[in-house]
Amino acid sequence: MTTPEIVVGIDLGTTNSSVAALMNGNVTVLGSKDTALLPSVVGLTPGGELLIGEAARNQQLVHPERTIRSIKRRMGENVKVPLGDQQYSPPEISALILKELANWAAQKLGAPPRKAVITVPAYFSDAQRQATREAGELAGLEVLRILNEPTAASFAYGYGLEDAERHTVMIYDLGGGTFDVSIVTIEGDITEVLASHGDNQLGGDDFDQLLLERLVQLFREQNGLQITREAHPIAWSRLWWAAEEAKKKLSTETWTTVREEALVTKDGTPLHLEASISREDYEAMIRPLIDKTLESVTAALRDAQLEPGAIDATLLVGGSTRTPLVWNKLEAALGKPPRQDVHPDLCVALGAGVLAARHAGHDVQKVLVDVTPYSFGVSHLGERGGLPYAYCYRPTIRRNTPIPVTRAESYFTVHDGQEAVEVQVFQGDSPDALQNIPVGKFLIEGLRDVPAPNEVLCRMSLDLNGILRVSAIEKQTGHAAHITIEGALTPKSEEEIAKARRRLDELFAPRQGEWPALSQPSAENELEDSAPLPGEDPAFATPRQKAERLLAKSREALDTMHPDDKEEAIGFNEEVQNAIAKQDLTALQEAMATLEDLLFYVEGHR
Repeated sequence: MTTPEIVVGIDLGTTNSSVAALMNGNVTVLGSKDTALLPSVVGLTPGGELLIGEAARNQQLVHPERTIRSIKRRMGENVKVPLGDQQYSPPEISALILKELANWAAQKLGAPPRKAVITVPAYFSDAQRQATREAGELAGLEVLRILNEPTAASFAYGYGLEDAERHTVMIYDLGGGTFDVSIVTIEGDITEVLASHGDNQLGGDDFDQLLLERLVQLFREQNGLQITREAHPIAWSRLWWAAEEAKKKLSTETWTTVREEALVTKDGTPLHLEASISREDYEAMIRPLIDKTLESVTAALRDAQLEPGAIDATLLVGGSTRTPLVWNKLEAALGKPPRQDVHPDLCVALGAGVLAARHAGHDVQKVLVDVTPYSFGVSHLGERGGLPYAYCYRPTIRRNTPIPVTRAESYFTVHDGQEAVEVQVFQGDSPDALQNIPVGKFLIEGLRDVPAPNEVLCRMSLDLNGILRVSAIEKQTGHAAHITIEGALTPKSEEEIAKARRRLDELFAPRQGEWPALSQPSAENELEDSAPLPGEDPAFATPRQKAERLLAKSREALDTMHPDDKEEAIGFNEEVQNAIAKQDLTALQEAMATLEDLLFYVEGHR
């Protein structure tokens, strides 16, 4: 029996690299231990030991002069870079990274790979592509294909692999060191790049640099000393590391605190840095760079002779697309939310793995992705219909987000000296928490006795097993409380939903007594304030809210129905929910009419 040859797909990235291949019937990223990403960093210890990946990245803190990072930005250049007492070309450094990835694959697959598909940005020049191919050969790999990263991304999302329908797709790829946007048409297994635009000197590294400069400025203001790369290489590396970590946290949280002790010593005294940076401040720093990427988006559309409405989907690729500002800007520019159903850091490697598996003779359609089918968030005091309302809601984790995932939002106390906040967790998308499903609650007590508003961060983490962990943290003190919710992704029956809504009414009754002015608005007021959900046709908002009210009424009546009527009502409820999900107004009106007739019949026979 002939053993199928091993072909791997490799994303050779500026900040991180990864390798994927077919394993146990699925295209999988072949990580090492508990990580799927290899930092694209190479180092040499003072003793001459070669370091690749995380170990080299860690060495940069103490020996930045013996460490090389972001070599992808130098590919195609006729230069040499120093490593220890030797000089190496960019393809040679890249080859070391590729060899490490091949070792990772061998550990998982049981045999070393000899062939590979390697990805590059769509706008890479011929010299840069040849340098990438040379790196593969130096690593002992036969490079079967140099694959454009946008095409790899489309494969990961399944475009062009499942049917012969023609799709026009924009791939927005913002990585660590490079940016490109490509507009492609995909029909069957034929992918045509209509237009590409980008900047091979723009990426998350530049975001890090802006944060680094801010930290250097804050240190100077606090200590009266200017840190420079030449005079303080180790302190500079520590601040660079802190800036990168702050960037990651600000992608999911609204603020972060940087604490670096004894950065430098002045007159025998160690000097420290402690600084709080908000997402608002961070986004103000990077907004000019994001705007620059949108100029490329506009240029690509112009070159392709397309209007934004002609784009079927915008796919987000690259770790830097986690920045909420990127999402918001693209949605505003293109009129529809972008998609990030596939892990942005692993998307390109997975797509390359799909093509690699096909080169190995396997019929692979697309990668498997775990996403949350539900949205989760907490209720908060806000305004609806021009009146204060205690049950406003916005999702913290949105449905169709890849899991595992962590997200956070900031909320504020409403009373001076407020010492406790009850956190109510819901599942759903309605801006009215009462129209969603309660899944848990907890109390954070012992808050500072300070004037309102006192900021409290609510952090949610959802893992692959459907376990939702929610914590509330007082910003100024770090005081926290939390809850763990098992089975958050397990679908709830109609009976459970009906009981949950009754529990919700009982739960909130005492709170309504505390705030008489915050009683629930009348049905008429709520319908006047029928705000559309994200991505919803504004004309569908009012019918959808009417349908949600009818569903609530039906669910409340389930326990009193005859079993036959109950089974029929549950079926009609599902028809209404399906019509809401599809934004099909005709189907919704028909389903509502049928459900209303049943409820009228049931009420008349009690």
